[in-house]
Amino acid sequence: MVLLADELKVSRSLRRNARRGALRITLDTAFTEVMIGCATAPRPGQDGTWITPDMVESYAELHRRGVAHSAEAWRGDTLVGGLYGLSLGAAFFGESMFARETDASKLAFVALVEQLHRWSIRLVDCQVYTSHLASFGAREWPRSEFLAALRAALEEPTRLGPWRFDEPTSG
Repeated sequence: MVLLADELKVSRSLRRNARRGALRITLDTAFTEVMIGCATAPRPGQDGTWITPDMVESYAELHRRGVAHSAEAWRGDTLVGGLYGLSLGAAFFGESMFARETDASKLAFVALVEQLHRWSIRLVDCQVYTSHLASFGAREWPRSEFLAALRAALEEPTRLGPWRFDEPTSG
């Protein structure tokens, strides 16, 4: 499941929710907390999580090295949603997301993808099909098409270090 950043679709209701500014969206300010949020989020039809303490430790090291990143949604000082993934070249590989409030992870995702687009990071690998991701414009690609796009994306330089939004975002 792949999303091209310049093909992001956002529903009117989610845009309206973002404009309200009830949630503050940040990048790379609570990486480990986002991973733990993802690990502890209830997932219908799943027993447990694939996000083990060793994975959290390993990804935290990748975050320190500037390759793993998170987008966070906050209500006041409380983390209410977010997502994390890896960035290599002009590709972002989404790993997991969670929400403790309606639309929290969606708002973080939209803000992140819009920032990726500004940075010319076009390819967003969403990995697994969900109707939620399809509603944003993500689609399944033939393997050959994905590998060609991935090869091209990996030829671009990787944006290392802590990420921050180029422009203030309210939602």
